Amino acid sequence: MKKFLFLIVLTVVCKILSAQSQYVNFNSSDGGFDLSKCSINYNTDEWQGVKIAVENLCQDIFDVTGTKPEINNKNAEYQLFVGTINKSKSTDNFIKKNKIDISKVKDNWEAATITPINKNSIAVIGADKRGTIFAIYDISKNIGVSPWKFWADVPIVKHDFVVLKINNPIVFPSPKVKYRGIFLNDEVPCLSGWVREKFPDSQCPSAVDGLANGMNSNFYKHVFELLLRLKANYLWPAMWGNAFYADDSLNSKTADEMGIVMGTSHHEPMARNHQEWARNRAKNGAWDYDKNQNVIDSFFREGIKRSKNNEDIITIGMRGDGDAPMGGEEGKDDEYVSRDEYNLKLMQRIFENQRNIIAQETKMPANKRQQVWALYKEVQHLYEIGLKVPDDVIILLCDDNWGNIRKVPTANHPGGWGMYYHVDYVGAPRNTKWANVTPIAHLWEQMTLSYQYGINKIWILNVGDLKPMEYPIDLFLNMALDPDKINAQNLNQHTEKFCTDAFGQQYAKPIAEILETYCRFNGRVTPEMLNENTYNLFTGEFQHVVDQYKALQADAFRYYNLIDNNAKNAYYQLILFPVETMANLYQMYYAKAMNKYLASLNDPQANYWADVCDQCFNQDSLYTVEYHTINNGKWNHFMSQTHIGYTSWNEPPTNIRPTLTRLPENAKRKPCYAISSNGYIAIEAEHYNHATNSANASWTTINGYGRTKSGVALMPYNQPTNNAELVYKFKLPENIKTITVHIITNSTLPFLRQEGHRYLVNVDDNSPVEINYNGRYTDKNQWETFDVVATRIIETSTTFNINNNNIHSLSIKPIEPGLVVEKIVIDYGGYQKQHLFGTESEFRLE
Repeated sequence: MKKFLFLIVLTVVCKILSAQSQYVNFNSSDGGFDLSKCSINYNTDEWQGVKIAVENLCQDIFDVTGTKPEINNKNAEYQLFVGTINKSKSTDNFIKKNKIDISKVKDNWEAATITPINKNSIAVIGADKRGTIFAIYDISKNIGVSPWKFWADVPIVKHDFVVLKINNPIVFPSPKVKYRGIFLNDEVPCLSGWVREKFPDSQCPSAVDGLANGMNSNFYKHVFELLLRLKANYLWPAMWGNAFYADDSLNSKTADEMGIVMGTSHHEPMARNHQEWARNRAKNGAWDYDKNQNVIDSFFREGIKRSKNNEDIITIGMRGDGDAPMGGEEGKDDEYVSRDEYNLKLMQRIFENQRNIIAQETKMPANKRQQVWALYKEVQHLYEIGLKVPDDVIILLCDDNWGNIRKVPTANHPGGWGMYYHVDYVGAPRNTKWANVTPIAHLWEQMTLSYQYGINKIWILNVGDLKPMEYPIDLFLNMALDPDKINAQNLNQHTEKFCTDAFGQQYAKPIAEILETYCRFNGRVTPEMLNENTYNLFTGEFQHVVDQYKALQADAFRYYNLIDNNAKNAYYQLILFPVETMANLYQMYYAKAMNKYLASLNDPQANYWADVCDQCFNQDSLYTVEYHTINNGKWNHFMSQTHIGYTSWNEPPTNIRPTLTRLPENAKRKPCYAISSNGYIAIEAEHYNHATNSANASWTTINGYGRTKSGVALMPYNQPTNNAELVYKFKLPENIKTITVHIITNSTLPFLRQEGHRYLVNVDDNSPVEINYNGRYTDKNQWETFDVVATRIIETSTTFNINNNNIHSLSIKPIEPGLVVEKIVIDYGGYQKQHLFGTESEFRLE
């Protein structure tokens, strides 16, 4: 009976939540508040950002219905009042007079309510400026206007009526992560070329001509609006050749008015952009605090003077010139400790002086102005060896630039913790800028890990040029609102909702599967790291992955032809172009591999594959041209990033045509033989025989994780792993005495135990073997290990003697949290190294 009552209550709660999230319909006969006939009202002293949002809502209603609401017309049939608590006496009196319940909103960061007053009146009340703005844009989204309407050409469906059906107050609680935003970075040549063409300084009088190169307020207001529509509030601006504060006097003012909290990147302290220093390097001298403190302090002081009256989060600390490591005594390797001491004392001094400047210029204690210190790359080492961070400063942890969390909090810090995460990166072992290569499940899993360890003050995502990272941005910022709402079971629903909003409901589910699949496929290896040797040609692995992309391309084309014409531009950008270009790239490198192999056999068929490779290289450039011409050239330059022909970490100046071998047509082929792929067993991690959970954590299958199928993790990550175990069973041919077990896991870094995370592995009645699988992936040997973590897997191999049983048993027991098992390969003499670790073996019932 209790269970039955619980289900009734749960059903009622679900209906309430559903009703609150679907408060718009498009049928006037149902009654309700008709937005197309309303006036939107606010007091004259309301926040400017709220007024801008209201104007955008009016335009959104017009785009849907063809009728534009008036503003502050008291005689309109329907009245939508918009106001912010404590912004004016008029607003507060309105709330009191109409008995609007603000008890769940008042004094809560970015909270808001939409409350019906009577049949023809509704109030949108925010606890603060952004609370009001977010509620306004929530109405926009619910009437069918996507946050991506500008940035991805997501169409707006027309309706004759737009009706709000709100019978009870809707409350929007405070976001779970306080500051949520993106970092525009690595913006040359794509984003910079685009803004220079579309937003020239000549059309922005406030820009400093020739410096902003289009990165002016005319451009940034589109970025700000996107963030606000996604209920985000934080931005690190573009900084490759650009200086947000100096290039346009309205950049900072526009951000503050619209409601965006500005910051500066991990190596741009005190609200100054690196270009402001670099452009005057001859005058400024060295970017060396120990040798040039007075000049640098003056530089810092100007930054605080300029930003003291807005919401900027002040980045403190320093790195070296141009995002390089900070200096110090070079010394020899055995003097590493002395360099630590030098840098530790220097950074402590920098902190003290920077905070004195903040206090002096703002006329308030330094702990009253929000600051952040980023533990990026080698800077994390200073924290780990004891650098004292002021209690009020947010400590910004970072991933390894490839989406793997390096560290989580292991001690209390009153200022709180943030996370700087990458879906774009310039650096070793390769740049990754051209395509979205972040598996959806991986981003979700790693940010879930972050949140479960209390990282909730800042989430900021390095998105490069912004496009083509639309979906990772959407997922990341949606998660930041309430990370608990998205889990391993409903993650696919977020992808499907994204596709529903962009392309309509009819085909959203299969299109979402295409999106998830191409993100997973691209996550196997980045375009910049892909080459003719990545996959095993002789086992059929390379052909297999090429066929996978071809099949995905066929599906992508199918739905392109099925969706409405007005959604095709958005579909091409978000789905078709990413799929067809990667399918073509895989075909190109497969053709090069075949050309190389057949040429080694003196087989004239090598020439055919040389032609195929050349055709694919040419087709790649045609795809770029096609992207740059969609929607009348709106996105020209955005796919200009080179991605073929990398030989080192940095980009080649142009795509490099593959080198091929051509043979005389009468060449005679050398004799050859095939190689069997027998002699091993491959098992997907989710296909265990049985699993044992720990007391407070359960084995969870993460679909779409890893290179082939899924991953299995013990979650939540902040609980002990005691007694947890995965067991796999397998059968071998007779007379096998020894086997080598390859265990493939995610590239989790030693975020919790610096010496490395461990698990126990055992076969049959052997003694368990302790495996430290990530202890060597630290900052001190990062140049040796980047090529491993960048591929997102760690492979360990252990040899066991086996008994004479018919059925054998393999056990895996995690010691520290964070382990995600992806695949197991049992080699009994025939396994050849493969990027996908072989095709899964056949299973039979015991």
